[in-house]
Amino acid sequence: MAFDATFFAFVGLVLFLALIAYLKVPGMIAEALDKRADNIRDELEQAKRLREEAQALLAEYQRKRKEAEAEAAHIVAVAEREAAALTEEARQKTEEFVARRNALSEQKIRQAEADAIGAVRSAAVDLAIAAAQQVIAAKADAATQQSLFEKSIGQVKTRLN
Repeated sequence: MAFDATFFAFVGLVLFLALIAYLKVPGMIAEALDKRADNIRDELEQAKRLREEAQALLAEYQRKRKEAEAEAAHIVAVAEREAAALTEEARQKTEEFVARRNALSEQKIRQAEADAIGAVRSAAVDLAIAAAQQVIAAKADAATQQSLFEKSIGQVKTRLN
């Protein structure tokens, strides 16, 4: 029986497969693949957990941003209301000030008119008295002047008492 190269290649292949089976290479390969699959699974779970944490953080930051925007809007609204109130208060105070100034000016004008009327009356009375004195002095004699003087003194005494 002659053994050719094919037979020896076949025997070598069988010995190689027996050696691989004896050394439990398929088990080691399966174990390595299982470890690799477990590592990949763990990495996927970790990635999923990190993604969920990232989404939770994103949701929290979005909520905080919305709260901050709402608070900012509230602050702006309060500031606008306060500004409007201050503007209205300033307008009212200005109107009151103008009204007081107008009233004071009108009062001063009325007082000035009254003073002017009083001064004109006083001047008119003084002028009338002077004119009456001149007329009486020119037309009255000493006896008439004496009786008018006594009559005036009597009126003064009655008014003083």
